[in-house]
Amino acid sequence: MNASDSSSIIIDAPAKLTLSLRVTGVREDGFHLIDAEMVTLDLVDKVRITPNEDGLNFDGPFSSGISTDSDNLVSRALALAGRRARVHVEKNIPSGGGLGGGSADAAAILKWAGFTDLVAASRLGADIPFCMIGGRARVRGIGEVIDTLPPVHRAITLVIPPFGVSTPAVYRAWDDLAKAGINTSDTLNDLQQAALVVEPRLLEWQDKIAQACGQAPVLAGSGATWWLDGAFLELAKDLPKATVLVTQTR
Repeated sequence: MNASDSSSIIIDAPAKLTLSLRVTGVREDGFHLIDAEMVTLDLVDKVRITPNEDGLNFDGPFSSGISTDSDNLVSRALALAGRRARVHVEKNIPSGGGLGGGSADAAAILKWAGFTDLVAASRLGADIPFCMIGGRARVRGIGEVIDTLPPVHRAITLVIPPFGVSTPAVYRAWDDLAKAGINTSDTLNDLQQAALVVEPRLLEWQDKIAQACGQAPVLAGSGATWWLDGAFLELAKDLPKATVLVTQTR
């Protein structure tokens, strides 16, 4: 431990799960309007912040391939808040998994900095305002309108395939489908069809999960994680190439 580490603080950055998602339109500036129900999960990144130093690094089970340049959401959150810090993230939330991992880390930075402007935060990412608030909420606008809801505690099984999906690519695919007049409405997740266009392997995983447990999974946000209501620990042996996590809503 460096001497400066004594001034560090560690903040939990919980994952979020989008239980339902409607894409209700697109603003003139290109931001997509949503109407979603989101909940916080017990799955967390650990964000160590050392003020007045520089540097960003990641370790942990899902740290591979994460960029540490100025485009990273942590770096952008520091810039937005006008703060300087060295940040180390223990990455337990998968990147590109639709669980708001990057948004959770950025929200941790903003909360540490005392930054409360949800509108500005939403321009970094639609999930960041909810991650700043946490719990259970209805999320609208471009993510900046947060209406808190009573907590509902439930077990959730996450099935994480060995690949990620780009959220911007999924929204571009949604735009293309909408322009072609294709109905993208889904029972729980309007982005699911667009995500299957971007990453066709998701369909194979959807079928595997349904066959293994007898329940149709739902895509988490823009993917690539599939989720199930309830605890399905046995899926770990049925799907050895996936990461299967049983967690709880907060």
